[in-house]
Amino acid sequence: MILTKRLVLGACMVALQTGAMAHGVTCGDIQVAHPHSPPTIGLSKVGAVYFNGITNKGKQADQLIAARTEVSPAVEIHEMAMVGDVMKMRSVSEVALPPGKEISLKRGQVNGYHVMLLDLTKPLKEGDKFPITLTFKRAGECQAEVVVAAPKAAEAHQH
Repeated sequence: MILTKRLVLGACMVALQTGAMAHGVTCGDIQVAHPHSPPTIGLSKVGAVYFNGITNKGKQADQLIAARTEVSPAVEIHEMAMVGDVMKMRSVSEVALPPGKEISLKRGQVNGYHVMLLDLTKPLKEGDKFPITLTFKRAGECQAEVVVAAPKAAEAHQH
């Protein structure tokens, strides 16, 4: 009996550690990996949220269509693209999530996406955490926790 209790306790501890290390969220068929944001500089009123990836594990296409968070009254989905020799950023209404594919939303990615936070209510500081609600056309809403980390720390923290 004591051995069984220890095995169950050990299994629970491993499950909790694995969940904590995974840092992401699953919403229906959509898996969101490692939401993170760099700290803001000075009194900057803009920030960004990046993800190691958003994966559609389903058999039907989906789209990321909106995001919201308490740290910013205005949140937009942005696309980065090279136009000639100039990197341009523009707001888009959705990010297509084809079935069985992962879409990367990493910092500095050419021809990639990120979530832009406008008119921040407070600076984003290293070590802070805040919730973000992502809205998918098919999967609906799900909430993830964004970790504020310097770019090198965020890259090293990938899982």
